[in-house]
Parts: sequence; C-alpha cells; structure tokens
Amino acid sequence: MRETKEEKKRRAAEIVRRLKRRYPEPECALIHEGPFQLLVATILSAQCTDVRVNMVTPALFRRFPDAEAFASAKIGDIEHLIRSTGFFRSKAKSIHEASRDIVGKFGGKVPGTLDELVQLRGVGRKTANVVLGNAYGTPGLVVDTHVGRLSRRMGLTRNTDPVKVEHDLMALLPPEEWTDFSHRLIWLGREQCSARKPVCAGCDVADICPKNGVKTAAKPR
Repeated sequence: MRETKEEKKRRAAEIVRRLKRRYPEPECALIHEGPFQLLVATILSAQCTDVRVNMVTPALFRRFPDAEAFASAKIGDIEHLIRSTGFFRSKAKSIHEASRDIVGKFGGKVPGTLDELVQLRGVGRKTANVVLGNAYGTPGLVVDTHVGRLSRRMGLTRNTDPVKVEHDLMALLPPEEWTDFSHRLIWLGREQCSARKPVCAGCDVADICPKNGVKTAAKPR
C-alpha cells in the first residue's frame, strides 16, 4: 500500500531523529571565514571534493581577500589558482562575475536572501542555500548529489530535478531542520550510502528505508 503524506512526514521525522543521533553537530565541510569565502568555496565545490577545495582556497583568498579584489582581478589569474578543482574556466568566470555583482549591486556585501543571491551570476539555489544556512543562519535546504540520491532512496521524493527535490523535502520537514538535515544526508552519503554500493547493514535508517526493501515505517527505536 502506498505511503500517505502524513505517514511519509512521520517517517521523515524519524529519519531526522536518528540522523541527529548519528551526527549530533553536523558542520559544513568547506573551510571559510564569512559569507563571501563560503560563496566562492561553494562555487568551487561543484564536481570537486571539499578536501580539494580546502586545499585551494587558502592561497586563493590570500591573493584575493574580498569581492572587490576578485571583481578587479584578471580571469587568468583566478583560473591559475583554481585549476585543480576542475572546470576552472567556468568557475573562474562565475566567481568573477558574482564578485562584480556583489560590488556593483550590493555594496560589496554578500546579500542575505535567496531572491538576491540567485541574482548573482553563476549562483543557483544550491549555492544560495549553502550561504544562507551556514553563513546567515537562515534555513536552506541544499540539494547536492548526495542529498538527491539519498532522498530518492529513502522514498522522500521521486524527483531528479534538484529544485523539485528541494521543495519535496521542504514540505516534509520543518524549516529549522533544513540546513542540518542537508549536512547529515551529505555525511551519510559519503560514509555509508554511496552512489555505487550503499551499505545498508549497520545504517541507522535501514529499517525504514524503501531501498532496503521496507514498505512501511518501523516503530521508532
């Protein structure tokens, strides 16, 4: 029998509860100081590991410490410093143009609303939600590859489009859980529920996960 919306919400709440126990204090893995550095690091993290980004950003931010410095920089100089993150030409262009927008439209300060952030060239909802949730304390549900994959495996969404996945999760979870839930799914995806071979044995939510053959939610444990 197909799960009702209320049953799915209860199961989602139980997933949240269990993942809180596993990851009591989830944090953004990107090392940063302030909203602008986080914005740049998040742009660099596309198709790249956070570990690699964290290796690149110290030298990058020493050379270009703020939006003004990036806005006036030569694209080639940015490309040189971020080459190892992959897709460095498009990333350098996004960082350069977003920095110009921040300087020209927002007085050099990273804006603090979703509508304003997505106006920045090269910035989509994922990057905007990372900044909102981690730099400004505003609830933001980040849908990266891990969050999308695990949400589908757990039966919380059937969608593949990140924006649709985001809205599906927003309908199931209270806003105060959005940011940390994203982090917790990302960590679970890295540690246990990988793309190639999810390890259901020992997973905190295996007995309430459709991927593991479960049809209905188990009782809380």
